[in-house]
Amino acid sequence: MSSEPIRDPVTDHLLTPQNTAFIVIDYQPVQVNSIASMERQRLVSNIIRASKAAVLYGLPIVHSTVNVQTGINKPPIAPLRKVLDKVPTYDRTSINAWEDVEFRKAVEATGRRKLIMAALWTEACLAFPALDALREGYEVYVVVDAVGGTSATAHEMALRRVEQAGGKMISVTQLFCELQRDWRRKETVPGFMTLFFDMGGSAGVAAAED
Repeated sequence: MSSEPIRDPVTDHLLTPQNTAFIVIDYQPVQVNSIASMERQRLVSNIIRASKAAVLYGLPIVHSTVNVQTGINKPPIAPLRKVLDKVPTYDRTSINAWEDVEFRKAVEATGRRKLIMAALWTEACLAFPALDALREGYEVYVVVDAVGGTSATAHEMALRRVEQAGGKMISVTQLFCELQRDWRRKETVPGFMTLFFDMGGSAGVAAAED
């Protein structure tokens, strides 16, 4: 039994390390502490694992925060800062990151048209830039178990709105599997296995306090 030749990773209709960028927005203490749509420790664990996957597979990463420079808000939670320590952060005042010039230029500079997006809250800082990106012709993939809202209803309605606009919903595990796709990509197999089996919530312990 043999696989077909590995498809062109740039033109593949599925997500690959060569055609996708990872967008992460506003995983800051206030936002994490206000999540009510899922268990917060699991949320933090999932965004850490998704971010580690982006680093493992070499995706261009655009990381944005809100109101850190103004002193109103704190920097991202410590576990995420550790994973993305080499990634620049674009701070802004706009709730909708797409309305921030530096953020939008950073996304455009990746050269990728498929955007994996994760943000807090789902109903605002995820939905607004996702809708704008879709309107501008990007493909948007929301990591649904790494995002959250102020209520289950707010979260679900935001996901529904993004999906109605053409966004696609994926899970953290699907993200790992889609980027790996073939065991012949041996250089990332050890990292893939670590991510896949790292289901523990240790990354989330006290994360919202940092």
